[in-house]
Amino acid sequence: MSATILLIEDEASIRTVARAYLEQAGFRVLLAISGPEGLELARRERPDLVILDLNLPGMDGMEVAARLRQDSDVFIVMLTARSEESDRVAGLRIGADDYVTKPFSPRELVARVEAILRRRRSATPAVDSSLRFAHLQINPDRREVYVGNQAIDLTTTEFDVLLALARHHSRVLNREQILDLVWGDDFYGTDRVVDVYVGQVRRKLEAIAGVPLIQTVRGVGYKFIDEAM
Repeated sequence: MSATILLIEDEASIRTVARAYLEQAGFRVLLAISGPEGLELARRERPDLVILDLNLPGMDGMEVAARLRQDSDVFIVMLTARSEESDRVAGLRIGADDYVTKPFSPRELVARVEAILRRRRSATPAVDSSLRFAHLQINPDRREVYVGNQAIDLTTTEFDVLLALARHHSRVLNREQILDLVWGDDFYGTDRVVDVYVGQVRRKLEAIAGVPLIQTVRGVGYKFIDEAM
């Protein structure tokens, strides 16, 4: 069955072109023209990926993304006319997985969607044992993380970033290595996305574990430092 894409965009011309290219690529496309409509449709239809305009009537894209992240790890691509880095970083911190800046090539949009969905299909290994550390237990097959008996709520991308670091325990990974391990060769954005996601994962882990588990190695990258069991 083809993946379902929800496009939340209030500009008719963009909806028409994006829908045509996505459907030509084999996707089922749902459309919404406002923030509240998109949020309701996402919760009802459970799409595989949401393409979300930042400037929407009724509820802006940032708020829609934040509300989606309260109960869903659906992939989110932000579609925006804003090119400032602060806007992109804010979207990533809320939980967006990628962004596309208007004006954009519809072929590039399709390529990004396909690249993100490939990550989902390859995310669960056929055979893989749990990773056990002093504070964390990571189950790659079920995509679960625990501190003791308490589960840690991570988005799909946050989990992938943690797993990449944990699988290279005590090794320093630079941004390019993390991008390659998590996003693959098809990533189009800035490597700043790595800083944003590592920061989010670090905060969530430390809030429960009470100790730092990811170390920043200044000028180099990041290292997972929880002691292996």
